Amino acid sequence: MTIEFSERVNAIPVYPAAKTYSHEGELTKLASNETPWSPHPAVLEAVERALPALNRYPDPDKSLLRTRLAERFELPAGRVTVGNGSCEILLAAAEALLEPGAELVYAWPSFSMYPHLAALSGAHAVTVPLDDGGRHDLDALAREVTVATRMVVVCNPNNPTATALPVDALDAFVASLPDHVLVLVDEAYVEFGTLQDPDESLALLSRHTNVVLLRTFSKVYGLCGLRAGYALGSEDFRLALDRVRQPFSVNALAQVAAAEALRHQDEVASRVERIAVERLHVESALAERELETTDSETNFSWVSLGDRDEDEVMRELAQRGVIVRSGTALGEVGNLRVTYGTREENDRFLAALDEAL
Repeated sequence: MTIEFSERVNAIPVYPAAKTYSHEGELTKLASNETPWSPHPAVLEAVERALPALNRYPDPDKSLLRTRLAERFELPAGRVTVGNGSCEILLAAAEALLEPGAELVYAWPSFSMYPHLAALSGAHAVTVPLDDGGRHDLDALAREVTVATRMVVVCNPNNPTATALPVDALDAFVASLPDHVLVLVDEAYVEFGTLQDPDESLALLSRHTNVVLLRTFSKVYGLCGLRAGYALGSEDFRLALDRVRQPFSVNALAQVAAAEALRHQDEVASRVERIAVERLHVESALAERELETTDSETNFSWVSLGDRDEDEVMRELAQRGVIVRSGTALGEVGNLRVTYGTREENDRFLAALDEAL
C-alpha cells in the first residue's frame, strides 16, 4: 500500500523553472528575467539592520510596506495586498475565488503560473490563443466569459512574449465584462514599458471595482531572492486573500527591503533607462542576424528561431555558459526567451548565439 494523494495533485503542472547548467567558465544567467544589478545600497543596509530581530515573527499586517505602497499610489492602505512574491497572491486569489464549476480565462502562452490556478482549485481553465503579434486578443477573451467565469487574468506586459497593450484597450475590455468577473491585470514588468507611464493603469482602479493590479519587487527592484509582491484592488479582495493564506507569509527581511526600495524611485528610473539601452542593443543585433522578435515592452526578448532546432540551440548556448529559457517550456515551440543583462553579459550571449547558429 502507498499513500494516496488528491486527484488535483496530478493535474498541477510542474513549474518550468530555469535550469542551472554546470559550466567551468563564467555563467551568464539570462533565463529568469532578473535585473543584473544588486538592490540599492540603502536596501541592503535596511536588511542588515533588521537581522538581529529575526527571533521575532514578521509583522502579519505588513504595516510599513502597505503604508509605503499606499502613499506611493495614493490609495487607502486597506486596498493594498502584500504577498510572498506575486505568485502567492495569484495562488491565494485562486483559492479565494475559484472552485469546481467556476471558470478562469486567460491567454496562452502567458505566465507559467496561471495553469496552476485552475488545477489547484478544481475550476475549469479556458485558454485563448494570442494574436499573430504575440499580444492578448481581448475580443476573443471577452467572448469566452460566461456566467460561470469568476476571474480573467491579463498579463500586461505579457510573459513570455514581451508584448503589451495600452491602458485604454484594457479599460474598454473591462467595461465590456460583467461586474461579477474579477479582472486581474498582472503587471510584473510594467515599469519597463514604453507605451505609457506605469502609473497610467492606476486609473482602472477608480473606474472599475472589479480590477486588481498585480505587481512585484522581484524584477526592476532586484529583490528576487527575498520574494515580495503586491496587489492594488478592493479591501474585500485583500481580506479574502488574508483568510486563505498562512499567517506570516511575507518574511521580515522582505518587508523591510521592499519598503526601503520604494523610497528610491530614482534608482528605478535609472534601471529602466539602462534596460532600454540594452533592449535596443540586443534586438538590433538579433535583427542583424535575421532573427525575428516581438515588440518588447519588458526586460527580455521573445526570439523566433524559425526552422532551427530549439533544443540544439539551447544545448549549444548552455555549453558556452549561457542560460536562456526554452520556448517549449513556456508554451510555444521554436522560441527563446532571453533576459537583458549587462552589456558584457548580452555580448557574451550574442557571441555564443553566433556559434550556436
